Amino acid sequence: MSYTALYRKFRPDAFGDVKGQEHIVTTLQNQINAGRIGHAYLFCGTRGTGKTSIAKIFAKAVNCENPSEGSPCGTCASCRAISQGASMNVIEIDAASNNGVDNIREIRDEVQYSPTEGKYKVYIIDEVHMLSIGAFNALLKTLEEPPSYVIFILATTESHKIPITILSRCQRYDFRRITVDTIAGRLQELMDKEELETQESALRFIAKKADGSMRDALSLLDQCLAFHMGKPLTYENVLDVLGAVDTEVFYEMMELLIQGDCVGCIHKLEEIMESGKELGQFVSDFIWYMRNLMLVQVSDDVDEILDMSKENIAGLKQQARLVDTNTIMRYIRIFSDLSNQIKYAASKRVLVETGLIRMTRPAMEQDLSSALERISMLEKKWEQGVTVRSSEDRVSHADLKEQVFREELEEEKKKSVPKAVPEDLQEVKNNWRGILRKVSPTIRIYLKDAMTVVGTENHFRLVFHNEQAFQFVNRIEKIQEIEQAIVEVIKKQVQIEVQCMEVEEAAKADFTKIEDVLHLDNLEIEDFSKEEF
Repeated sequence: MSYTALYRKFRPDAFGDVKGQEHIVTTLQNQINAGRIGHAYLFCGTRGTGKTSIAKIFAKAVNCENPSEGSPCGTCASCRAISQGASMNVIEIDAASNNGVDNIREIRDEVQYSPTEGKYKVYIIDEVHMLSIGAFNALLKTLEEPPSYVIFILATTESHKIPITILSRCQRYDFRRITVDTIAGRLQELMDKEELETQESALRFIAKKADGSMRDALSLLDQCLAFHMGKPLTYENVLDVLGAVDTEVFYEMMELLIQGDCVGCIHKLEEIMESGKELGQFVSDFIWYMRNLMLVQVSDDVDEILDMSKENIAGLKQQARLVDTNTIMRYIRIFSDLSNQIKYAASKRVLVETGLIRMTRPAMEQDLSSALERISMLEKKWEQGVTVRSSEDRVSHADLKEQVFREELEEEKKKSVPKAVPEDLQEVKNNWRGILRKVSPTIRIYLKDAMTVVGTENHFRLVFHNEQAFQFVNRIEKIQEIEQAIVEVIKKQVQIEVQCMEVEEAAKADFTKIEDVLHLDNLEIEDFSKEEF
């Protein structure tokens, strides 16, 4: 006897066998019990969620000789004939291949004849959205006023393609994606019937990969069992068959990205490829891993959101402390672009390697988020005592002498500049726009949200409520750069003081926000941050 695929072998025969669509099953059973059966139904939902199966069970139930609580008995002649596909009362039509006007006209002619046995003739039209406009128009009149013994069940995965005139004449039922727990429980139940040994983690992984489709889950399970015929189905075996990557690999890859280890990322990708994993699948799964990592950062009840083991969640929480949310979002954006391109790429490996290099080298990116990440990386190196120099900073002895001469000259110029008096400090506020254009773009980003207060003598105070901005500006070289910019604009020496203060405290002190003094609109402020670094 030929082998029967699992999804065909275990197709539900009664409403009680249907999993994950209780809201639809209960409604249909109540209609059958009350004798309030409609003439047209529209079943909408993603693939493999039970639309056709429930349609056939409903057809059996309305024609069953001995129904029980709205469910078919499964033993009478009518039920057996429908199960075997031999009933003249249930007509299944595939609209993908029978989508013309002539096909629908045949149905319109056939419905004039009452059923030879049973109560109802049930027409199940699958993928009904593929009917032509002419076919829909031919169906419209019959659907509106069918004979009392005819029931239409239209099934579709794309309900938005169905004309509103058809939708308005049907009872619509939306099939939900089946949860991982429900699919895993069903798979375990079927494996117990088959007397096959499987790991719970293996079945749960298959359930996740099925993406809410019970049929997909059974097909994947069938594939895994065939590959490891006669052996217990383990989590590792499932990973091998489906070309998926273990969570541990994602953890290690993210560690390398956080460290900025470009070479390590390339080597890790090499390991993934050598183990036979599919790169498109890796990109898709890694996006999902980074999404989980981001949820750990922003949610307190992550245990309820993520369907993962406690050990994996603990690992995510530990790793989430090492990277900020903006960086993860940038990583997700880069890999999301990859997932769209990799389907059509001639060399998938080169594409993924390029993405990894971009993630570890934010200096290659021109957007603001990458610039802020570069600043964050430099700050970390500064805190660790690492002097950051580029190849352009390496100067000859002659250049070094010239640089010293210029510094001495600037110092002499500074001595000749008179100190500002309190009246001159108001001029600093009034000329703040010009001062901002004199400093580097990185300082400019932080200064645009500073608040000011005029101090005594020639002191000018900058007040921040952002700790990161305060720490960045409150450095000798940054303060000197601001002071020099002021000298160039108002030709007076001003001593800058930097302070960090809560927003409420600053409001009580009646500090003035620089943005308010200048009356800058959002566009102008944004223009400051868009200049090239």
